[in-house]
Amino acid sequence: MNPDPNSLVSRIWHVLRAYYAKVLLFRPNARLYLLNTIISGLSFGIFNLLFNFYALSLGYDEILVGQLLTTSSMMALVGALPAGFLSDRIGRNSSLILSNITLLVTVLGMTVWRSSEGLFLMNALHGLGQSLKWVTTSPFLMENSGEEERTYLFAMSFGILTTASFAGNWIGGRMPTWLGGLIGVAATNTEAYGWSIASTGLVSLLGLIPLVLIKPQYALKQPGEDTISPFQYTRQNPALLAKLISPWLITSLGAGLLMPFMNIFYRTVHHQSDVGIGSLFGWGALAVGIGSLLAPPLADRWGKIRIVVISQALSIPFLILLGFTPWFWLSAIAYLIRNLLMNMGAPVYDTFVMEHIKPEARATVASLISMSWNFGWALSPTISGWLQVRHGFDPVFLGTITTYTIAILLYWRFFWHESEPQPSTPSEA
Repeated sequence: MNPDPNSLVSRIWHVLRAYYAKVLLFRPNARLYLLNTIISGLSFGIFNLLFNFYALSLGYDEILVGQLLTTSSMMALVGALPAGFLSDRIGRNSSLILSNITLLVTVLGMTVWRSSEGLFLMNALHGLGQSLKWVTTSPFLMENSGEEERTYLFAMSFGILTTASFAGNWIGGRMPTWLGGLIGVAATNTEAYGWSIASTGLVSLLGLIPLVLIKPQYALKQPGEDTISPFQYTRQNPALLAKLISPWLITSLGAGLLMPFMNIFYRTVHHQSDVGIGSLFGWGALAVGIGSLLAPPLADRWGKIRIVVISQALSIPFLILLGFTPWFWLSAIAYLIRNLLMNMGAPVYDTFVMEHIKPEARATVASLISMSWNFGWALSPTISGWLQVRHGFDPVFLGTITTYTIAILLYWRFFWHESEPQPSTPSEA
């Protein structure tokens, strides 16, 4: 007997087949970039989990940790516009290679130069490397994808990054114990953390291989060739850019308050070990990856902005539960669900933004969006560190909940009733 075509299993099978068909459309350059993303995500997961602990093990407090994070984000903000010009000038793949080398050198530098001055300098250079990578990624994905598979490629890139971070978080939670045992020190010793972070730089070396194999798609800009300056494009499209950027800016203010300190939250409030936090962060990264991979077929059916608004609105109750429940197990479950819902729409909205922008302006707009995102991450960690030392995490969570809610309302107000744009065509503001 033939299966019921309307059954749940048949519908899921149909969605999976359609999804696989989209993935088969990915171009060779896109596949190489995704391979680099796997390696980068693994390194990022280890580093992201352990850096705060490493800085604290050196004798610094949460205020200085917040200042280090602010420095990195501030330099990413300042470097965004020059990074956009550089990406246009030397090409996307050369920019990706340069950014990866910069991140590799700075991570290794943090483990060698341990003074506060050294950490500030390395974090500043790290922010510049991140800025170049972020500004280049979205235009690169647009230039190496077609209309049919584009949303899926953006989602796959984001999903692979976070899923690889799952493995990195899991490994990072255990690596100080492994390496500490090899060199004869405790897992919480500075040397154990330092060698663990240094290992992420060595892993990043492998990520350069697929980037070197990428073939340029467009000729580099020649001297005298017309370009669109960020200020010129801003003057020409102020209302459109304000709508596209303001939700990112408001979200970044809240994210910068809380997200860099989630490991410290679980250590100080719920008294969890590095291994326990690493495992939770790993599952959280996997939840983000799953959510981003689910988003494209949902966006195909209901629209990109509707997915962004609905998923992020549903995440708010779980953020409240995460921060204010006294039970770790309940907070951990809320953390996983919040991660899935809040981040589900990120690659979908990234695609939405790029589709609103002319091809020659994409790096410029990516620079402006990067600046808006890093503004919050530059400002908020220092404020958060001060609040934590004096008042604990309650005001930090309240600030994040408030800003996220405002951003969701902006998405709804600006774009809920707007029809989907045609790719590569600017829409009216």
